[in-house]
Amino acid sequence: MKVSVSSYSFSQLLDSGMVQPANLIRLAKEIGFAAIEYTDFNLPKDPAQLRDESEKQSLPIVCYAVCADFLKADSVEAEAERLFAQVDIAAALGAKKLRHDATNGFPTARAKYSGFREALPILARGCRMVTEYAAAKGIATMVENHGYFCQDSTRLAALVGAVAHPNFGALVDIGNFLCADEDAAVAVGNVAAMAKHVHAKDFHRKSGAAENPGEGWFNSRGGNYLRGAIIGHGEVPVRQCMQVLKRSGYDDFVSIEFEGMEACEQALHIGRANLERFFD
Repeated sequence: MKVSVSSYSFSQLLDSGMVQPANLIRLAKEIGFAAIEYTDFNLPKDPAQLRDESEKQSLPIVCYAVCADFLKADSVEAEAERLFAQVDIAAALGAKKLRHDATNGFPTARAKYSGFREALPILARGCRMVTEYAAAKGIATMVENHGYFCQDSTRLAALVGAVAHPNFGALVDIGNFLCADEDAAVAVGNVAAMAKHVHAKDFHRKSGAAENPGEGWFNSRGGNYLRGAIIGHGEVPVRQCMQVLKRSGYDDFVSIEFEGMEACEQALHIGRANLERFFD
């Protein structure tokens, strides 16, 4: 396994205007990453600009991550059609993987459906349409354990099983399982065989029975408090999760997705070194 980084990890620099999206490729290489992935809200108007810089720096763009919601859209077909254009952008970037959401979560889902089981066939139909389109372009597609509604390992596994297409799988974010109050190592074990891509993320965690810790913290689905952490500094069993993935046969890029309060460059230097050590 090799360490890559998500452009989302540089949000502090991007939001302040200190760094432009194309410059992240050089910065990621300087920090020591072997590849980078981009999100749709970190993308310049001309994706070819990123691909040119990627080739110049010999740092591949391994994944492109985009927002989507098959439950909120006017129709499944309309949302799938919109995502076809995102697949084309992934191809322009030179990325061989596309991560898209299934749904943004409970508010929309609760308004339309009695629960996950009722929504599952709709989500699976949309995901399958997108992956069939992407497969023709040599791009694998996946849904991440993200957004509360599809965040549990059992629900993620059910979605992958319902899509039932070899080009479709899971983006396993080892930290995001805490947002659904799951044991991260157990959850990773449940879906490791379905992994098309992996995010390494760490969180500090406090019981929801305690006082609200204040700025920088958010609630898990069960009301516990979480805050983004440097890889190895939080409560996610990162090393154990990496070993579970390795035993399952996963041997591809693992992207750090940092969302903590520390200065991102220092956090990524430390996190990359820790993650590489955890591989062993």
